[in-house]
Amino acid sequence: MNLLQMLKEALFRGGMRGLVGPVLIVMILAMMVLPLPTFLLDILFTFNIALAIMVLLVAMNTTKPLDFAVFPAVLLISTLLRLSLNVASTRVVLLEGHTGTDAAGKVIESFGHFLVGGNYAVGLVVFVILVVINFTVITKGAGRIAEVGARFTLDAMPGKQMAIDADLNAGLIGEDVARKRRAEIAQEAEFYGAMDGASKFVRGDAVAGIIIMMINVIGGLVVGMLQHNLDLATAAHNYTLLTIGDGLVAQIPALIISTAAGMVVSRVASEDNIGQQLVKQLVASPQLLILTAAIVGMMGLIPGMPHFPFLLLAGALGWFAWFLLQRVKQEEEKAMEVETPIIPQSSETNEASWEDVSQVDVLGLEVGYRLIALVDKAQDGDLLRRIKGIRKKFTQDMGFLPPAVHIRDNLDLRPNAYRITLKGAEIGSGEAYPNLLLAIDPGNVTGPLSGTPTRDPAFGLTAYWVEQNMREHAQAMGYTVVDAGTVVATHMSHLIQSYAAELLGRQEVQQLLDHLGKIAPKLTEDLVPKLLTLATVQKVMQNLLDEGMHIRDMRTILETLAEHAPHTQDTNVLTALVRVALGPAIVQQYYSSAQELQVIGMDKELEYVLSQALQAGGSAIEPSLANTVLRETRNAMQTQEQMGLPTVLLVPGGIRDLLARFLKRSLPQLKVISHEEVPGFKTVRVTSMVGGRA
Repeated sequence: MNLLQMLKEALFRGGMRGLVGPVLIVMILAMMVLPLPTFLLDILFTFNIALAIMVLLVAMNTTKPLDFAVFPAVLLISTLLRLSLNVASTRVVLLEGHTGTDAAGKVIESFGHFLVGGNYAVGLVVFVILVVINFTVITKGAGRIAEVGARFTLDAMPGKQMAIDADLNAGLIGEDVARKRRAEIAQEAEFYGAMDGASKFVRGDAVAGIIIMMINVIGGLVVGMLQHNLDLATAAHNYTLLTIGDGLVAQIPALIISTAAGMVVSRVASEDNIGQQLVKQLVASPQLLILTAAIVGMMGLIPGMPHFPFLLLAGALGWFAWFLLQRVKQEEEKAMEVETPIIPQSSETNEASWEDVSQVDVLGLEVGYRLIALVDKAQDGDLLRRIKGIRKKFTQDMGFLPPAVHIRDNLDLRPNAYRITLKGAEIGSGEAYPNLLLAIDPGNVTGPLSGTPTRDPAFGLTAYWVEQNMREHAQAMGYTVVDAGTVVATHMSHLIQSYAAELLGRQEVQQLLDHLGKIAPKLTEDLVPKLLTLATVQKVMQNLLDEGMHIRDMRTILETLAEHAPHTQDTNVLTALVRVALGPAIVQQYYSSAQELQVIGMDKELEYVLSQALQAGGSAIEPSLANTVLRETRNAMQTQEQMGLPTVLLVPGGIRDLLARFLKRSLPQLKVISHEEVPGFKTVRVTSMVGGRA
């Protein structure tokens, strides 16, 4: 009763599909033990051939190996099916072979007579050739490719993981997409490892086919002559033809399955299947077809050569090349019509109006005409989706919604160029190639690549533009490989982060206050405009953003401003007070969860000189002193970087703002904090010194 209940639950939970695998394996194993009638053998041999053809067609139409991830299991099941059929047919051949060549069914008889003309010597040679081809060429090559593929896939896993983490941190993908990509990387490694092992089954199947053939021939002669009193010629004719037919009907599907395995592991990941790749890469160049036609035609004109087949093929290749040239010419004419549209001229000139006044976009992206496909949804361009992801992540990280990015084409740019503008002024530019990949050197690669050298437009790292088929090779060497859309999106994400202060306009501040007013209405009502103007609040927030701070903690910012606004309206003083209130968040941004802060300190005498200069009413540092401070700070930063520590300078609060503004231009990566910003529960250790020794 319990067993019946378990079966019912299994059926309801997984449906009938869940039983297909177990039932199929049990049936295959049963064929090795139970005798089968010849009619059923014919059906199963036909099914074996159909299965092999189906697997080959599926393998040819996949675009990447993981699309046929079940192939190793299919390889094992098909091998077991062939071996079980060999065992079942061997039983029938030895029991009924004395009755004639149709004793094991019509399929085996047809393969023994039709394919080799009833000549068992020829059949034996053909069978051995098929086994040799399958064993030494296809299966061995596919197994070697799978072995090397598994090794390179495992070596490239760290680089791929780094690329996924980089896209996730840049806001180009979400956590779900990152998790899915990590799972695909693991599945790819498991797939090649499984294919490496599964290829051994096919090689073992070829060896088993030779052994089974020898057993059938020798066993058939013994059984026919000793048990059924057949003469040597009759026994050799019957049993050898049956054995050859049995071997051929099993080895032909094995050859097809092995070919499918070789196609799956030897292809390079692409958006096209094998047929489309062959057309695009083999016969898509008219010049190569013309050259091939000329060579084949000259060979056909050599005396003694068969002229008709060579000249016929040369003519066919020449016609096909002419056809391709005509099609390329038509496509170029259509492209010229699209790129140079005719602008209709109006017969009357309308009066100018306020509608003719165009406002400058706060954030803009201009692209050359070859990059239009990246932003065109009709051409599967995903740059728009990536930019939406960038704005969403920026909002979550910085605490306010940036302006929308307006994208337009610009024919004045180079075809592959783009530029990013802020309030109409260019803040970044670069080039991207939609048909290539950018391999970026993160600093730990094993060597250069054979591609076009360039620089990553976002961070200035050494990079190469490479072909699509070099992705795996570049990742195995430690490069971070991204497509053209990711290059543009990453560059824009970096620039938006860098210019966050300028993106926070009064409109954004008002929207931020309105949003906060729904949660804490009294706080916003008391502050703006009763205590501070909107422009003052905006300037304080811009000062925070300008030094790399986020403004997510709006409650603390507004409460601090409301507390000190009655005493001062100076934005620099208010910013310093807000920074003290945000001290724990500032320190955590640079030191995460570390209890001890290892910082760069400043010599007491130098601190005193700077304090005196500031108290004397100066807003700038005297040139000679400025050179000294800059030189000593740069040396301290180098010492800090060599120790692998954050480059954070700790100074008194009175001179923090002056030093931060002075050092930002020359040393933008240096962060300056004051003693008042350090929480009381943190300990400080000076590891390098500006103007003295640590």
